[in-house]
Amino acid sequence: MIRITRQTDYGIILLAYLASRPPEHILTARDAAQECRLPVPMVSKILKMLAHEGILASHRGVKGGYSLGRLAERITIGDIIGALEGPIGMTECASNPGSCEQEPVCPVRINWQRISLAVRGALEKIPLSEMMASPRPPLLRVGPAFPADDASGKGEDVPAAAPAGQGRALETP
Repeated sequence: MIRITRQTDYGIILLAYLASRPPEHILTARDAAQECRLPVPMVSKILKMLAHEGILASHRGVKGGYSLGRLAERITIGDIIGALEGPIGMTECASNPGSCEQEPVCPVRINWQRISLAVRGALEKIPLSEMMASPRPPLLRVGPAFPADDASGKGEDVPAAAPAGQGRALETP
């Protein structure tokens, strides 16, 4: 199974929270942990890593803490994953060429590199600001294939299905 780590998941939650605040807002690790209901040690570690990579700005002093290092529209999910997990790659050779002894003779290496580039490209197109926004309407509509096939026969528009876990269950005939 391919998935991000809990640390990265928490990092995105923390950044989304910070991005929802005014740009001048400075947040301490303790306050961030409390607001996001996350463990303080993990939050401290994540914030330091994000500051080291320039995603967050670190402010010292009595009123110190962290703020976004740049606008949420300019921070991508690829940036965040890269900062917290390292280079994005589906296989070791895709993210760290020359690291595998099988690389020179591997028959699938090129395709794994293509897949890794596609995943990395997709993640680099999603800004943090979109992670905070309301979800877009689903791409799939549930309803009659043709407007005239609805129950009323009037060709009325059928609303799109609610996201998983929301709305009412669909009934099957």
